[in-house]
Amino acid sequence: MFGVLDVSTSALIAQRTRLEVISANLANRFSLTDAQGNYAPYRRRVPIMAAGDPASGNQQGVHVQQINLDPSAFRNVYDPGHPYADKNGYVQYPNVDPTIEQIDALEASRAYEASITAAEATKAMISSSLRILA
Repeated sequence: MFGVLDVSTSALIAQRTRLEVISANLANRFSLTDAQGNYAPYRRRVPIMAAGDPASGNQQGVHVQQINLDPSAFRNVYDPGHPYADKNGYVQYPNVDPTIEQIDALEASRAYEASITAAEATKAMISSSLRILA
């Protein structure tokens, strides 16, 4: 039964990481420079989930396997007066769509809630089993 709690915990950690990535995407949706101040629009990050827990070797559960960069095109915004405008007057902005991020965040928070519910049900079953045994 304790393995079921591990599965729920792994799901909670994975969804928390997913929400952190979404938050970073939203926070950087207007970032046009890198840490050194060079023009490099932020590229949206996408967490990739995989089965199992590589830390413990357990085949059950879920984890964030990697965080990939979204290869979709940057948004071109016409702003000829901007210092980063190209010769045609367009500035490339990050490929972050707040609507997509909000939908992803809603999905991640629902999955997080479902994992909490599963963990609470498991704890209740363990508690009932211990009462029967005592």
